Amino acid sequence: MPPVFAAPGPDACPVHVIASDSFDSWLPGQPQRVQVWAKAQGFTGACGQALTVPDADGRIAMALAGYGSAAQRARRRFVLAEAAQKLPAGTYRIASGLPAEDAASESLGWLLAAYRFDRYKDANGVTAALQAPEEVDAAAVESLAAAECLTRDLINTPAADMGPAELQAAAESLAREFGAEASVILGADLLEQNFPLIHTVGRASDRAPRLIDLRWGNSGPRLTLVGKGVCFDTGGLNIKPGNSMALMKKDMGGAANVLGLARMVMAAGLKLQLRVLIPAVENAVSGAAFRPGDVLMSRKGLTVENNNTDAEGRLVLADALALAAEDAPDLLISMATLTGAARVAVGPDLSPFYTDHDGDAAALAASAARTADPVWRMPFHDPYETMIEPGIADLDNAPAGGFAGSITAALFLRRFAGETRYMHFDIYGWTPSDAPGRSKGGALQGARALFAALPDMLEL
Repeated sequence: MPPVFAAPGPDACPVHVIASDSFDSWLPGQPQRVQVWAKAQGFTGACGQALTVPDADGRIAMALAGYGSAAQRARRRFVLAEAAQKLPAGTYRIASGLPAEDAASESLGWLLAAYRFDRYKDANGVTAALQAPEEVDAAAVESLAAAECLTRDLINTPAADMGPAELQAAAESLAREFGAEASVILGADLLEQNFPLIHTVGRASDRAPRLIDLRWGNSGPRLTLVGKGVCFDTGGLNIKPGNSMALMKKDMGGAANVLGLARMVMAAGLKLQLRVLIPAVENAVSGAAFRPGDVLMSRKGLTVENNNTDAEGRLVLADALALAAEDAPDLLISMATLTGAARVAVGPDLSPFYTDHDGDAAALAASAARTADPVWRMPFHDPYETMIEPGIADLDNAPAGGFAGSITAALFLRRFAGETRYMHFDIYGWTPSDAPGRSKGGALQGARALFAALPDMLEL
């Protein structure tokens, strides 16, 4: 179950959030025993510090949480989550010191500090439960936490238990929860209904490829989300080395992220028409696998010279984007764990995105700062278009040379979005090591920032 706020009650332990530059002014106003105890324990208000202060009978009377300096906070996400992970089990309330503008994101971080992936073993830990601060919309923050936990759970699940059928089941479960409609085009029907690239990439697996289509809402602007659902990626005949294959259960991270974003949208009841498209496949190796050098037909009618079977994500997305563009949505967004080049460019924490719309980029940058969900704009650099144009087909899915790999992948996808207002995210979908509020494993990236920006982007 996703973490939620503790029920209001009089017995919650008060937490005083103390910045390092305000500790010296805060401490003299406290009882002598508090002053002595805080100094004896070395509490200074530094980021991540947590201290419980006993009363005269030895029971916990209050807790102190370090909030550091502005410079320290700028280098961290979810500052209070680190303190929450150090406090003993119990129920807490914020008594003072937390800036109102930080309350929502820090409360979310506190909730996410309690996340555990416990499908395969008992992963229960000590939990410091938080009552929702008065200035926070508790239901809205809990909804964000639920979306994050959904995405993390989907990505963290090994491919043996999260193939195309299981990803379909997750989308259908979400549809039932919010009264959405879900349909699926499966196996050979993909060819009959003109989704040749999705079928080609998935045909080598005994787990049938499919296109999942979820729809919700009947009024307002039309928003379509497309998520890469490669449930495991061997690399195909251009097979990956073992080390590169180890994390490929996360190659459906784009699908998991758009489902998390869709959950936020539906839970909030945004006045828009939502469509979610997920091409769900397994890129396997067998006699039926597609080959390097094959020229493939796409739904849009563009031919693609396949120069690397490990560049399959853009192929399945291409057919889904072409379908999305036929519906002429007001905004089309794709999310995918697409290229290693993006990781080299910005590392695992930032979510690189592409758009030709300056207003959308500005709205997203502003919301990312508010939501502790960092993003970074990358260029659709038109002069690189020639790099994705081979000699014998319309497009090349893996240009030679290795330069600008994330940009050329984004340009490839833009060809299938056509004239639609389009934004693409090349995410990592994974937290490589434990951090406060962000446990090692699957990650929601860019989706909270997008959710917060949608009212401005779509004039809701």
